[in-house]
Amino acid sequence: MAKGNPVTYETLVSTGDLATHLDDPRFAIVDVRHDLMHPDWGEAQYAAGHIPGARFAHVDRDLSAPLTGYNGRHPLPTPEQAAAVLGRLGIDADKQVVAYDQGSGVFAARFWWMLRWLGHEAVAVLDGGFARWTAEGRPVTTALPAVRAATLEPSVQPTVAAEGVRASLARRSLLLVDARAPERFRGETEPLDPVAGHIPGARNRPAGANVNGDGTFKSPEELRAGFEALLRGRSAADVVHYCGSGVTACHNALAMTIAGLGLARVYPGSWSEWVADPTRPVESGAEDDRAPPEGQRASAS
Repeated sequence: MAKGNPVTYETLVSTGDLATHLDDPRFAIVDVRHDLMHPDWGEAQYAAGHIPGARFAHVDRDLSAPLTGYNGRHPLPTPEQAAAVLGRLGIDADKQVVAYDQGSGVFAARFWWMLRWLGHEAVAVLDGGFARWTAEGRPVTTALPAVRAATLEPSVQPTVAAEGVRASLARRSLLLVDARAPERFRGETEPLDPVAGHIPGARNRPAGANVNGDGTFKSPEELRAGFEALLRGRSAADVVHYCGSGVTACHNALAMTIAGLGLARVYPGSWSEWVADPTRPVESGAEDDRAPPEGQRASAS
């Protein structure tokens, strides 16, 4: 954000804080409500009522590239494509961005992570989302905001591609963290993708472990303790998050950042891209607790 702005939110923003900025021209509020099984649901919810000033971003159309059958269910757009969408939403380098979804922040975290991937740090997720906002009786409107198009110049941060993940497996040089539910990780069920299981050597951290019962994020201390238990002495810099399609993985990336462990990398294609190539190895069952080969271990940062 431009110098002189008093506060920059880079992880979470509370409903109370956002309420004080509804008329602030520096703020760009983005509604990212979505349902994986009913892709039109979020847009219908937005039309029925949204936070004043919020503009809508569709997870499939705006935050994903076209499907090829080999690039997963929510492939990452090119930086240029993503920057064009953000510009249409009125986002430039001077904007404080706040994203929200229906509750726990899974879809808003994808938006948060994409802006961080493009080098924009002044972006936060509304803690508790639209559910908390409405539960507190805060204002809702059906009016569409007047949005002035802007230009966002991307400064792209690193991600990890499928071949980088594959090359790491023999030496376990990356610590792969799977954000899906435990039964999907273990391969007991798979409601969305044609193959069940997980990437060999991965560890499971369901995104639901990041939030309280009301959908707000746990404290930084609680999150840090959970992730340090997962790391088991590995460096946070080794972590690469993935999930089913590169959405829920971003929730874990946000949670690690809230915990003060830094912005970990994401494998955007995730499981749905991984299993599109039958030559890529698949594992099922519980986690592999073996330590990485000597020389790959490091202290947690």
